[in-house]
Amino acid sequence: MLRLMSEVLAGRRPPIELAGHSFLPVAAGALYWESEDTLLVADLHLEKGAAFAARGMMLPPYDTRSTLQRLAACLDHFAPRRVVALGDSFHRSELAGRLNADDREELVALQQGRDWYWILGNHDPDLPESVGGFVCRSLIIGGITLCHQPSLSRAPEIAGHLHPVARIARRGEGIRRKCFATDGNRLVMPAFGTYAGGLNVLDEAFSSLFHWHLMEAWLTGRTSVYPLQASLLLPD
Repeated sequence: MLRLMSEVLAGRRPPIELAGHSFLPVAAGALYWESEDTLLVADLHLEKGAAFAARGMMLPPYDTRSTLQRLAACLDHFAPRRVVALGDSFHRSELAGRLNADDREELVALQQGRDWYWILGNHDPDLPESVGGFVCRSLIIGGITLCHQPSLSRAPEIAGHLHPVARIARRGEGIRRKCFATDGNRLVMPAFGTYAGGLNVLDEAFSSLFHWHLMEAWLTGRTSVYPLQASLLLPD
């Protein structure tokens, strides 16, 4: 814990180690796998605003644009040859074919010159060809399974679905942030989507996924990511 925090305070961003591989967590909620030149994102939930509007719940309809712009910034920085989206990329499957022209053009531009994989999620179990790239249920790279829902039947793995957040106390106040949750054998990604919510990593849904004496929550800040041991985390 002290070593990790001293590295952060010294301005260095330590990598997340998983099954012998190193990953760089990004404050925006992405994960860069340098040895594979691959950027991972989870739970974009594109068009969530449109889905809510269809149910009479009015939200500003700019979540897709905002999410794609933040993703574009990550791609500009790392210029990866491969992108893997770990499911629930669209808030509903049918919305994938209803992107407005500008957002569709932006998505096409982001895919240019690189391999792009859409892993199917519970919100988007089917995707049309118009989304581009490759559609699959899971992907194995470097011996690590990339999937949407974490499962005890496979490891090592990187998954999404649960939208992990962590809460800590600082100067007498509670701070609640999206986080990467890992024990070195399994990693659950934060939700990247602008309108995506979060579930506290101390919730029962996470209890069987990690060896808790090894578990770390990497909290996302504005520009950095801060690793903390599970013993420092608070329930909601």
